[in-house]
Amino acid sequence: MLHNLKNYYMNLRLKHKMVILTLLVLLTFSIGGLSILQYAFNLYNKEIYRQSAQALQVSTNSIEAEMKKLERLSYQIATDTYVQSYLTELSKTESNYNRYMIGAELRKRLIDIGALSKYVESIQLYDKYDEEYASGIALKNLSDKRLEEIKNITKLEEGGVAWAPPTKEDATMIVARDIREYLDFSFARLGTVAVRIDIEEIVNEITKNLEEQNTSFLIFDEEENQIFMNDNQIESIKPSQFHINQQGYQIVKINKERYFLTYSEANELGWTYMILTPYSNLFMVISQTRTAVFVTYFALFLIVIFLGSRFTGTIVNPIESLNQKMKKVQTGNLDYYDLESEASFTKDEAGQLHENFKKMMNQINYLIGENYKKQLLIKESEYKTLQAQVNPHFLYNTLESINWSAKIAGEKKISQMAESLGYVLRSSINMKSTLIPLKEEISIVDHYITIQKYRFEERLLFQKQIYEELLNVNVPKFILQPIVENAIRYGLQEMVGVCEILLDIKEEHGNICITVSDNGPGMTLKHLNNVIKGNYEPKGTGIGLRNINERIKILFGENYGIKIDSEINKGTNIKIILPREADDSYVQNIAGR
Repeated sequence: MLHNLKNYYMNLRLKHKMVILTLLVLLTFSIGGLSILQYAFNLYNKEIYRQSAQALQVSTNSIEAEMKKLERLSYQIATDTYVQSYLTELSKTESNYNRYMIGAELRKRLIDIGALSKYVESIQLYDKYDEEYASGIALKNLSDKRLEEIKNITKLEEGGVAWAPPTKEDATMIVARDIREYLDFSFARLGTVAVRIDIEEIVNEITKNLEEQNTSFLIFDEEENQIFMNDNQIESIKPSQFHINQQGYQIVKINKERYFLTYSEANELGWTYMILTPYSNLFMVISQTRTAVFVTYFALFLIVIFLGSRFTGTIVNPIESLNQKMKKVQTGNLDYYDLESEASFTKDEAGQLHENFKKMMNQINYLIGENYKKQLLIKESEYKTLQAQVNPHFLYNTLESINWSAKIAGEKKISQMAESLGYVLRSSINMKSTLIPLKEEISIVDHYITIQKYRFEERLLFQKQIYEELLNVNVPKFILQPIVENAIRYGLQEMVGVCEILLDIKEEHGNICITVSDNGPGMTLKHLNNVIKGNYEPKGTGIGLRNINERIKILFGENYGIKIDSEINKGTNIKIILPREADDSYVQNIAGR
């Protein structure tokens, strides 16, 4: 790792090395300042926690005190002599009237004991047959499920207190216990008492100051059941997801928002109390201070980098200038011009490098000039060779067509075919110019089609779509006839029915676009790729698309040539891209490049 870093540093530009040195000095002082600032932030965090923990402890003690009062109320009801006697009588009597009268007395006794006390919604008392006797300001018939839950938790406590958390159907907290017979010390179960408590009113009254600070207060029991939460915008959470194991604080993220969490566990009830305060409310000033510090340091970094770059520029600029000249040569621009005057560089090592580079480029340009004429002769010979390959190929196929026509038709047809053949041959023998007008190239195709129609008759349908303003545009000689011939050979001869060949010539994006399309059998993707790459065994002489494509690229460059598009049973499209303005001088300029 260290070796790689060393190599990376050694390969850096001189300007960057000096900037790095300056930055290291500045970072040393920056780290010290940021460390002191972070220490101050930590002290501030501890003070925030201390105040939050103090507020939480006060609220916790107040809530616990109220809960203990209500717990004692449940004990008072369970041990009340009248309640005991009423439940005993209810268990023995079978008269409905007696049960009604005893129930009325029992409800009245519950009111006397504390059914109308503060925070008490109702006192739900059940005999051992689960018959309900309730008193209070907000009576509610508990569901069988809720009653069964209360009986199960009180049974486990064997007369001790049990707490049932709020549910969706009943938002109150319930403190419950079994009522045991103690008058005769039999401790037989007489029933169950459940005190429904308005936990929300208790907490809201005790934590009014927290609401003003936009703070959330949460209570969980030992089973992590949520007893209270005053903020419905916070989704259901549990203490275990924050790894709470003792009294403390931490920064947490809920719903993509950061909160300052203070928590503690009650000693009496075993509940967990939590205060969630939005991080932005507590640390806005700290965050703004921290942002200001970082912006200041960042501005200092930029200033130092700028000054360091200006200082080192006088040293490395000559070397960078030479590097730019070399990159210019790498792009192929060999026309070297030393734009800087002789006095621009000193006579040190950097100046000597510029002088040697200038001498080297002059020598290279001299060698290129000597070799330029040789390259033109080579390209011209390549073009003559490719053109010579096409002409015999066409002559062979034309003679074959005449042979077929002689067997099928009369002498009149042979005369017309010979006339068309003579025109084509005269055009091929004329080698005076590389380019010919498009209308002459189309005339060659028309005479060739005349010959082929005598052979295939109605099976060959040839159509043209040509913009008249393009007829005088110069194109390479003999580029259309071989492509039309291929459409007949690989399209018409390989299918049953009429072969439709369309010659479409138009202008696209400043270029001439010539498309020869047929409705023949088409090619598979594999065969199409082989044709594009030239890796296939052609029918006949093997002269055609590849030679035409090479001719066009030699004449006009790599941006022009042939594109092939074909699918099975969907025919084949051959597209030729040529420059809009082209003459013999244009061809010579392209070849010279």
